[in-house]
Amino acid sequence: MTTTPLTVAILGPGGVGGLIGALLARDGHRVVCLAGEETAAAIGRDGLRVHSAQFGEFTARVEAATELREPVDAAFVTVKETALTAALDRLPRDLLGTGIVVPLLNGLDHMAVLRERYPAARVVAGTIRVETTRTAPGRIEHTSPFTAVELASPTATAAPVQEFAERLRHSGLSVTLCEDETAMLWNKFSFLAPLALLTTRHTADVGTVRTAHRPELLAALGEVIALGRAVGTPGDAQALLALVDRVPGTMKSSMQRDAEAGRVTELDAIGGAILRAADAHGVAVPTFTRLVAELSGTAAR
Repeated sequence: MTTTPLTVAILGPGGVGGLIGALLARDGHRVVCLAGEETAAAIGRDGLRVHSAQFGEFTARVEAATELREPVDAAFVTVKETALTAALDRLPRDLLGTGIVVPLLNGLDHMAVLRERYPAARVVAGTIRVETTRTAPGRIEHTSPFTAVELASPTATAAPVQEFAERLRHSGLSVTLCEDETAMLWNKFSFLAPLALLTTRHTADVGTVRTAHRPELLAALGEVIALGRAVGTPGDAQALLALVDRVPGTMKSSMQRDAEAGRVTELDAIGGAILRAADAHGVAVPTFTRLVAELSGTAAR
């Protein structure tokens, strides 16, 4: 593994992007956070301040700008999917150079958006399992005892992605490489979608959903497994349930946190993606259909 420091852009230095950027900067890499003027000014002045159950408390000094001005080795895209289109103006294609683009977004539709905008072969699908939130510009609260990243590593791009994965591991992240991009994205989505919708619908943490609303949870898990099979990524219902049952009971979904804070949620990126896939493949998803309708009504009110 080479030891030359990387230059990494973080588009959207919130809970996820801020944590990754801080870990990379602490490990000696050059990190450039791309954000709005107020957030960029705060990060440029005070750095990224992390309070983490896994990594402790530390402040990482990074650069900050409102848009990319020079080539980078990699760019993480960690904005909410609701802000993706507008945020990409901060990451001009012509200035990316030969760097890879790694999106860590909820949902499924963002991959097509990014591959239309940037060289498709350099957009590396990624997922992350973590509970982290931005409490103020540049301030990151990481509450889960894990930070698990997955990167798609097909044969054509295996070597550079493997090298990048090693650099991420050295910073403290847990990184797994997957050959099947579709399966990787669907495995994460199958876990995310039921918990995101149910925790938000019932304004309850994962532990409450697992107990007080377990029949509804089991129905949603069954529907998302059936949909995955129709898409071509057969999942294991018992393995998915076991994964859900291992999650810390106090965990909240990012959609739930957004709803509690009065922010726009990723209902369409998550629930809408389920309904669109179900319609395309002729799979009935009555639990998800009801949850999306109920949450849409709540948002409208």
